Amino acid sequence: MRQERLPCVYILASGHYGTLYIGVTSDLIARLWQHRNDALPGFTSRHKIHRLVHYELFGEIEPAILREKQLKRWHRAWKINLINEGNPQWGDLAVGLGMPPLGSGERPDGP
Repeated sequence: MRQERLPCVYILASGHYGTLYIGVTSDLIARLWQHRNDALPGFTSRHKIHRLVHYELFGEIEPAILREKQLKRWHRAWKINLINEGNPQWGDLAVGLGMPPLGSGERPDGP
C-alpha cells in the first residue's frame, strides 16, 4: 500500500505562522493536488492555503476523523506548537511526498 493512500489528518498553512486549515482524507496526494490547484472552491482557495505543514497517518479512516475533530477544537497556539514540534521551519512537507515545490506565488503552476 502506498503511503499517500493511507487515511490521514493534515494541516495546511498559507505561510509561516499563517492561516491554518485542518482536513482529513484517505488520499493525501490527490487532496494536496486539489488544494494546490484551487480545484476545491472554499476556504483554502480563498485564503491561498497550499503548504502542507503537518500530517498524521492512520490505519483506518475513523481514528483520522476523530483526530481531525480534536485538532479543530484546539486553540491556535496548540496547533502552532504541534507544527513547531515536527516542522519548526514550516517547510512544505508535500515535497518530501514527491510533489513539486510551491512557487513564489504559492501555486505550483504559477501566479
